[in-house]
Amino acid sequence: MDQDVLVLPRGTHGMPIEAYADALRERLPDARVRLARTRGEVAELLPEATVATGYRLDADDLDRAPNLELFGTLYAGTDHLPLEAFEDHDVTVTNASGVHGPNVAEHAIGAALAFARRFHVARRRAERREWRHYQAGELAGSTVTVVGLGAIGGAIVRRLEGFDVGTIGVRHTPEKGGPTDEVIGFDAAAVEDALARTEYLLLACPLTGETRGLVDADAFDVLPPSAVLINVARGPVVDTDALVAAIRSNQVRGAALDVTDPEPLPEDHPLWSFENVLITPHNAGHTPEYYERLADVVARNLERVAETGSYDGLENQVVP
Repeated sequence: MDQDVLVLPRGTHGMPIEAYADALRERLPDARVRLARTRGEVAELLPEATVATGYRLDADDLDRAPNLELFGTLYAGTDHLPLEAFEDHDVTVTNASGVHGPNVAEHAIGAALAFARRFHVARRRAERREWRHYQAGELAGSTVTVVGLGAIGGAIVRRLEGFDVGTIGVRHTPEKGGPTDEVIGFDAAAVEDALARTEYLLLACPLTGETRGLVDADAFDVLPPSAVLINVARGPVVDTDALVAAIRSNQVRGAALDVTDPEPLPEDHPLWSFENVLITPHNAGHTPEYYERLADVVARNLERVAETGSYDGLENQVVP
């Protein structure tokens, strides 16, 4: 495979980027895979690269990359990239969609189980060394609404199959169907009806004009007081002020937030003080398999390029 693959310096989740370069070398024995450890090395190696992969490239970098055909970002989201510049330079862009599916799904379902069994109550009592029973519930028999049925939402629903729950899926194109018992679009009346029946609301959608502020004061008015909000999507999908008000007034049973708005969450923010709010620092995406899965995506795409001679129709392609 006549490819010059450049791995950019910045890694993810505290894992050394060298591990990603090694995973690519293992899968692409015929390609030249080189790791740039500094911006100076990026400037030196980028002009020869046909493929680059990493956190981001800037528009100025693209001006210095005459041979670049493909950029694979480390993340599922691409709002940090100058996508128009990539398109102007005829560089195909792919993302890491699907890499996070198993781990984010486990995180979301773990949060649901934690609230069902009230582990947060157990933790508080354990910290006080207090042996005192408390009442818990079951996830079985609940209605779980999953907003977003992409790679992560689909992985969540598949893992819910053994828990004897009813599922509602919300997606931009409901005509595509999905793995849930019901599938609806973002029609306001349909969403309101779903929320009124929801005990666990799992957000796994991208941040778009349609989803920004989706869970607002009106949504909390409709959700049953037994409902739990779990957000593994993006912070601004939830109106934070409305969430704080809902928690304070017992409109919902609690929330598990891997993402917040603002993010990072300030030390003095009221969300830190609620016993029924579980906060993780945008950590659901971490998995020791991250680089292995991402290298699989890049390798499959380069195999396709070798077969077809085209950089179009690739897995996880977002540009053009």
